[in-house]
Amino acid sequence: MASTIFYSDLDLRFLPNPVTGDVSMSYNEQAVIRSIQNLLYTRPYERLFDPTIGSGLPALLFEPISPLTASSIEDEIKRLISNYEPRASIYQLNVTAQADKDSFQVSLYVFIGNNTTPTAINLTLQRTR
Repeated sequence: MASTIFYSDLDLRFLPNPVTGDVSMSYNEQAVIRSIQNLLYTRPYERLFDPTIGSGLPALLFEPISPLTASSIEDEIKRLISNYEPRASIYQLNVTAQADKDSFQVSLYVFIGNNTTPTAINLTLQRTR
């Protein structure tokens, strides 16, 4: 009998469950997607008990918007997912510089757990002041 993998995390929006009143949970694909997004937006030394977790993405967003910076962002995303998110493996990653919008468009496809179909994660990365 094949076992199914079940992932769950706290929903960091901290919205109450309408039935129980407890903090809501995220499950399976949604839990992993939110975990990846949290990794991308976490700066180094923000996590108190593990200061090594964090990305250099906020600093890279203040670099000139160019294909070279897009390549550096792509490398950083690959490093973060391979080091800190064992539930996902990258299938395809494209980072596109959008100079007219002062942003980078990220198209990420990951395999989550034993899924045979990749899950799409699309993000727009912009610098914040």
